[in-house]
Amino acid sequence: MTLPDGSHPEAPAPGLQRAGARLPVDEYTRRLWHRRWFVAAYSSASNSVGYEGNFLGQAWQVLTPLLNIAVYYLIFGLLLKTSRGVPNYIAYLSVGVFLFAFCTSSLVSGSRAITGNLGLVRALQFPRAVLPMSTTLVALMRLIYSLMVLIPIVLISGEPLAWRWLELIPAIGLQALFCLGLAFVVARLGARVPDMAEILPFFSRMWMYVSGVMYSVQVFTRGQPGWVSRVMTLNPAYVYLQLGRHALLVGSPATAGNWLVAVAWAVGTLVMSYLYFWRGEEEYGNV
Repeated sequence: MTLPDGSHPEAPAPGLQRAGARLPVDEYTRRLWHRRWFVAAYSSASNSVGYEGNFLGQAWQVLTPLLNIAVYYLIFGLLLKTSRGVPNYIAYLSVGVFLFAFCTSSLVSGSRAITGNLGLVRALQFPRAVLPMSTTLVALMRLIYSLMVLIPIVLISGEPLAWRWLELIPAIGLQALFCLGLAFVVARLGARVPDMAEILPFFSRMWMYVSGVMYSVQVFTRGQPGWVSRVMTLNPAYVYLQLGRHALLVGSPATAGNWLVAVAWAVGTLVMSYLYFWRGEEEYGNV
């Protein structure tokens, strides 16, 4: 239908924009950058209230991985003997559990980034990428807190303090970029399929078992076809665990190739997943 002035009722007036319309990616990114302080404040608040209903509160941020380490050490280290070929198994296991927990937390919390904030999404207009960024930042904050427990474990187990430990900073930085990419993907999928948050823990557990968290991939793949070793060592979780272990543990070397693969996974996943999430901007809150 055409109005007397020749305009169409469904078309926005000149100079106006349809509410909820997806912005061009450059403008979207600019607005997202302007809200970086909100992301930090929102993440800090979310982390503070995350355990407020529990008696031990924030202590669960470090108690949970410690209990996991105890269980995995009993089952895999003592009973299944996966500690064979690993000089300092308790430190090796601890680094793996703490760093992989970052991936798990980013996946599960990222899948709820939209569905868990529908009231906010429907009430306010803002780049929805703020939400998966916030959930990933919360997971990163919890990892940083857990380092206050991990570092003493590594030292007590006999590892010497060295300048090489500073390599943990870029290793975690690259892992954080990769985890943010994961959060963008599962946030959009979770907005479409609410059951995603229930499915992902099973995927995460399977991913953990093939990433060398509780065993040495080099020892496990001895005598296996060459492609088995290549597939397992190109696994992004394994790559980031290897960089973390190289930084903190003697006898866990990382090559320039490991760093290149880590950069490729981080940058490639983040760019592709950011565009994937941005393309679904108009869907969020409407499902």
